[in-house]
Amino acid sequence: MHDLGTGFGYLWSGQRWVASHGRWFGFGLLPGLVTLALYVGVFIGAAFGVGDFTAWASPFADDWDSPWRGLFRGLLVVVLFGFGALIAVVAFTAITLVIGQPFYERLSEQVDRSESAQGTAPESGNGFGRDLWISTRDSVRLLIRVLAWAVLLFVLGFIPVLGQTVVPVIGIGVTAFFLAQELTAVAWQRRGVELREQLAVLRARRMLAWGFGLPLALVFLIPFVAVLLMPGAVAGATLMVRSLDVENRTNGKPLISEAMTPPPALTAFRAVSP
Repeated sequence: MHDLGTGFGYLWSGQRWVASHGRWFGFGLLPGLVTLALYVGVFIGAAFGVGDFTAWASPFADDWDSPWRGLFRGLLVVVLFGFGALIAVVAFTAITLVIGQPFYERLSEQVDRSESAQGTAPESGNGFGRDLWISTRDSVRLLIRVLAWAVLLFVLGFIPVLGQTVVPVIGIGVTAFFLAQELTAVAWQRRGVELREQLAVLRARRMLAWGFGLPLALVFLIPFVAVLLMPGAVAGATLMVRSLDVENRTNGKPLISEAMTPPPALTAFRAVSP
């Protein structure tokens, strides 16, 4: 349970960091505003089309008596919006990070510099195009994982009682974990840590990831709030990665070398995988 509070502490510290560095807060808002504009258009279209979609998806209910047809299709709408919300929250972060890759890269780097006694920050050594490709590729891989979970939870959502109680809680937990992974990916990437290793270390510290991601999973359901919190979330995620890096160095498993250059293989880091 200690890790749960620690994870939330990193999120809070990130919000405080951007609040005390107003220029970087404004700088980090821009990608989120672009993504928000895209989301508004998509959700308006979804709200108008969901009724027709549920009718098309459940032709077998056309001959049902009232109120059963309406109740069933109403439940289907709720399940669909829950399914969509899980994907939308994680996708919002993924899309925003891809759009804002150069913005959040600089923000994360600045956090590292401000927290370093030497005023230095890890560098991937890649060019902008290579970093953008890695960020996009990893976001797609992560969204595939999220989609697999969403399909499973969508099916389980039709189970009476369980689908309306336990399944939503699992959905929030899954969303929280993947939000933590996405947001830490900016700092991981500069350290040369691949997606597989990122997931391994967060699986080994699930409570830490949930402590960081659970508040975001809840408040990111409100799009405008998500935009406001994104800069601080990236800053907090960088602080968390710094701590994990120091912890692994102490244990003799550095994520990066003392020269701040990523090793060709991360064999030692893989040792933390459960």
